Amino acid sequence: METSLPILSLSAAALAGAAAAFPKIQARIALSRAKHRSLTGHSKMSKMVARMVPHYEFDIDDFFRSDGAPKDVAMQRQDGFFRLAGLYGDRYPKGRALTTEVTERISDLQFTETYRVPFQYSRLVREHLGTSAFVEASSGVTVTDVDGNVFYDLTGSYGVNIFGNDFYKECIAEGEKRAHALGPVLGPYHPVIADNVKRLCELSGLDEVSFHMSGTEAVMQAVRLARYHTRRKRLVRFAGAYHGWWGDVQPGVGNPVSPHETFTLADMSEKTLHVLRTRNDIACVLVNPLQALHPNSNAPGDSALVDSSRSSKYDRAAYTEWLKKLREVCTERGIVLIFDEVFVGFRLAAGGAQEYFGVKADMAIYGKSLAGGLPVGVVCGRKDLMRRFRDDRPADICFARGTFNSHPYVMTAMDEFLSRLASPNFRSIYNGLDETWNGRAKTLNDRLKAAGLQVRVGNISSIWTVYYTEPSRYNWMLQYYLRAEGLALSWVGTGRLIFTLNYTDADFAEVSDRFVAAAEKMKRDGWWWHKPGLTNKNIKRQILKEMVAVRFGR
Repeated sequence: METSLPILSLSAAALAGAAAAFPKIQARIALSRAKHRSLTGHSKMSKMVARMVPHYEFDIDDFFRSDGAPKDVAMQRQDGFFRLAGLYGDRYPKGRALTTEVTERISDLQFTETYRVPFQYSRLVREHLGTSAFVEASSGVTVTDVDGNVFYDLTGSYGVNIFGNDFYKECIAEGEKRAHALGPVLGPYHPVIADNVKRLCELSGLDEVSFHMSGTEAVMQAVRLARYHTRRKRLVRFAGAYHGWWGDVQPGVGNPVSPHETFTLADMSEKTLHVLRTRNDIACVLVNPLQALHPNSNAPGDSALVDSSRSSKYDRAAYTEWLKKLREVCTERGIVLIFDEVFVGFRLAAGGAQEYFGVKADMAIYGKSLAGGLPVGVVCGRKDLMRRFRDDRPADICFARGTFNSHPYVMTAMDEFLSRLASPNFRSIYNGLDETWNGRAKTLNDRLKAAGLQVRVGNISSIWTVYYTEPSRYNWMLQYYLRAEGLALSWVGTGRLIFTLNYTDADFAEVSDRFVAAAEKMKRDGWWWHKPGLTNKNIKRQILKEMVAVRFGR
């Protein structure tokens, strides 16, 4: 009897410990289930896998037959490749020479030039299909490079350019005239800021505004304020979403130090809603509405286009329903819902994604399009969330400032932008916007299908992505054929085509003709040949075999 008491005591302690730990275990399991199953949802695993990927590159023979193509197809591809190389050399000599010269001193260019295509092919592409990073003029929907070549602009200036370059030139020019008397005086406000703040509150439906130097910085401040006022530390973002390059919102590859307070969960998932409902440490949820175009997938780019599994899954009704559920749970649990509209703000609707999807956020973040083309970041938020100090705790503050916040030239250009946006005549540009761009996407897809081409486009209004209907390791080559047809692309290539809203039907018809012509030439040159029965899974297995062979020296 005496010996059984310590045993009973130990058993009781063990049971008590297990009972105390059980809720934490349950929460951890729920969190793991809410993460997206791909590497985009598992930041630590993605970094581990990235460290394991060995570098290797194809020589000139394997470059053209890495998918097992027969000799005649490989020669067909090789001829097409060097035909393009000759065209690039003849057409862009000044731009390519200037790009080569400055790339040695600009780290951004070193990165973009290296990561335009899958790394196995990168060296030969850089050597023979080098592009020009320089343009010197814009007009209408076109840009002109330093060699005098005119391109239809599908870059959209990373989403900044919504209404066309001429529109922003006017905003900047008129803003400069109004700011000239004050000049670059920092600290005090230019009087125009009063109108800007009033209009921003009306557009966003929120109470207060703070100005910052970039979209990334604005996101940083919104998250900091959410943590400050909720007294919680956890941030929820969604798999694949981009919110700038700062640490807490880039937990995977690309960030040397993994954040410990960030949860990357699955978009449009009931399991995610369960996590939000049951945890008490979540300060805010960040939403980038652009993810509606490719939920739970990273921003598409040709550098990662190793097969044809990329797709477009935009469903406005389904994504709207998801946002409404998210809004309900965040309200219920006191979690700050933040819309990062740096990319889509004022493109989908005059009131941004909040108006477009019919869901109100607690904070909304806007970027450079708002400043008439000049650099800016803006946070609009509820009054209780924007306050940077506590009335009853004078030393308890949430500090944020910036040397160039509220720069006079930026503020006057912003006023020009907002004044135009407020005009009823200008607002008519949004009438039937989705119908226009959905119709254009369908027209192009119908042409591609009729021509027997294995490429299609998907879109969310005027933001497009390209995807492919048959397995291939060479889809990334399409970007070079498109450029040869006079279509300007950003460095991510066919992953994102961004049209300005001033594209006329005639402009779009010309782009459509050039797109189809590029795809036909790519098909003619044999890049879309593939073995019968080839699948995306087969391609990925082949790449894995190549990596293993390199890793172990076989």
